[in-house]
Amino acid sequence: MDSRRAESFSDGVFAVAITILVFNLLPISTGPLSTHLLLKNWPAYFAYAVSFLTIGIMWLNHHGLFGRITKVDRPLLLLNLFLLMGIVAIPFPTALVAAHLNDSSEGEVVAMTYGLVMIAISVGYGAIWSYVVAHQRALNARGDMAIRRASTARFMAGGAGYIAAVLVALVSPVASVIIYGLLAVYYMFEHLGVPTDDDGEDGPGRVTERS
Repeated sequence: MDSRRAESFSDGVFAVAITILVFNLLPISTGPLSTHLLLKNWPAYFAYAVSFLTIGIMWLNHHGLFGRITKVDRPLLLLNLFLLMGIVAIPFPTALVAAHLNDSSEGEVVAMTYGLVMIAISVGYGAIWSYVVAHQRALNARGDMAIRRASTARFMAGGAGYIAAVLVALVSPVASVIIYGLLAVYYMFEHLGVPTDDDGEDGPGRVTERS
């Protein structure tokens, strides 16, 4: 199958997931409004911003991964479905954080739940990358898939960051969610690059790392 079909389907899932996030903000507009009410709901704005940034950066990195290949096979499609299952689930822990982050007895649970979803997504990305690297010829990989090991290690290091954030939730749920947001920023700059067919200094069809 052409990889563009898989990318188009994935783009639709990302679009739905990132759109649903705003639904958590709509109930705030019902009933009498006041400055106190708007300020009181800061966890909802916080959760929305972190999740929107997270899904947006994940979409960019997903494009980078699938931009390296021109074909997909059944195992890769299954791995992609696993990843998308995690992506489309993000609005759920986002809603939990929005509603319960300030709760002294439930804040830890919702922050940890958010992190567990992020860990599952991180595993999904790692599985897809490992499969693509191992099956370059079958997937008709574009250019040179040999990327520096250090780049791959740094990209995968985010998984450890999510685990650390889950543990931080036991002490400070707010700090844990802040770390989730910082990890999204980390992935904004730390990615695996997008292949290019330009005849630049890297040579025709080589994979280059772009900021």
